[in-house]
Amino acid sequence: MTAIMFQGTGSDVGKSMLVAGLCRALVRRGMRVRPFKPQNMSNNAAVTPEGGEIGRAQALQAKACGVPPSVEMNPVLLKPQTDIGAQVVVRGQMRGSASAREFFSAKAALMPEILQSFRSLEAQCDIVLIEGAGSAAEVNLRANDIANMGFAEAADVPVVLIGDIDRGGVIASLVGSHVLISESERARIAGYLINKFRGDVSLFDPAIEAIRARTGMGCLGVVPWFADAAKLPAEDAMTLENRDFSRKGGRIVAAVPRISRIANFDDLDPLAAEPDVDVIFVQSGEPIPADATVVILPGSKATRADLEVIRTEGWDIDIAAHVRRGGFLVGLCAGFQSLGTTVSDPDGIEGPPGDTPGLGYLDLATSMRGKKVLREVAGHDHWSDSDIAGYEMHVGETTGPGLDTPWVTLGNTAVGAIDASGRVMGCYIHGIFASDGFRAAFLRHIAGSDRSAVEYDKLVETTLDKLADHMEAHTDIDAILKAAR
Repeated sequence: MTAIMFQGTGSDVGKSMLVAGLCRALVRRGMRVRPFKPQNMSNNAAVTPEGGEIGRAQALQAKACGVPPSVEMNPVLLKPQTDIGAQVVVRGQMRGSASAREFFSAKAALMPEILQSFRSLEAQCDIVLIEGAGSAAEVNLRANDIANMGFAEAADVPVVLIGDIDRGGVIASLVGSHVLISESERARIAGYLINKFRGDVSLFDPAIEAIRARTGMGCLGVVPWFADAAKLPAEDAMTLENRDFSRKGGRIVAAVPRISRIANFDDLDPLAAEPDVDVIFVQSGEPIPADATVVILPGSKATRADLEVIRTEGWDIDIAAHVRRGGFLVGLCAGFQSLGTTVSDPDGIEGPPGDTPGLGYLDLATSMRGKKVLREVAGHDHWSDSDIAGYEMHVGETTGPGLDTPWVTLGNTAVGAIDASGRVMGCYIHGIFASDGFRAAFLRHIAGSDRSAVEYDKLVETTLDKLADHMEAHTDIDAILKAAR
């Protein structure tokens, strides 16, 4: 079987996007392709049909391949809960939490399961495109590495390095990475890609020769900036720092507090794609805009801690003023939990044990107990009867009288809650706004007229095709395939 790994000279160099584009390009060449990332760290995740969770990037790459996502595509997923600790998900299921030091000591024991997932994918396809994590040259983390060169050596696969020229220093990052890795690791490098280039590509020709002279590495492509990348679901919160959420003049303003452990913020992408909707991520130190049509509280990996963030920032006061003015308020997953009266974590699943008062807009209480819920769902909402589809991914059991006025029905089960005014609502369903009919009804509900103009799934598919065209035009795919074989 054939496989090749793409490792970055740093984080957020565009590995996920390039792999997605190559996935679609090779599928269009008639190949059976599978994506794979041995270890991911992200709070943007997706639920697979078998009831597991993987990183959002691998779910998008699976879509680019035209296949359902699988837990085998991302066998280890770390979901940060604090600055030094994360929830550990192995082959789709939560196995507890660990500090960075604890995981560093334990990760080598995960290699057999990672290789098992990789071999399972190999048996299904013509080529596996593997994505690394962070930097290929993190020598302080090289012992027992499962994410980059440690995996490449264990699986015996070649490597392509990716450098991000937009952040500057790309020549030094490539040469420096080559210097820092071991001789056996250098022997695995089949070449490199330059990503996010702006301007005249010919001006980079002397750099290609300089890199070759110092490392022997050949250039497999200089990939220009792909502006439409913003239309694709993002891998993790790091991309929020670089995405443009400035106002575009939409008459509907959706304000989203940028909480510290924000999760699955790609829930907002379908709204952001609407030409008449401005999605504003409110940063620390900023007030929630007074002209917001709707405030959306997103998912979080630490609901109680982020409730404290909301209060520390004064956003609870802004939200109260927003509701008094007749504005709409929506909570998704942890945001839904936050709209209740209390969030309890007696066993310390998301942090220190204890209780935290909710914002009190819905008569509900949540306890962080019970098995983690991971499932794809479909149903309809109660006030427009529009079809919805999405997934649930949460810890916690929510109870209370507020559930007697549900927002959504899934099969024969009523879920979520909506208040008597019809202006405050919440549920556990991620991806709810990706359903075109529901999104149109929601915008009509909050703005008084039908403002929807986007077929979201078609938009993603079209963007993946454009990305594949981009990769065909600017990378030597034949040389990458030859190196993989």
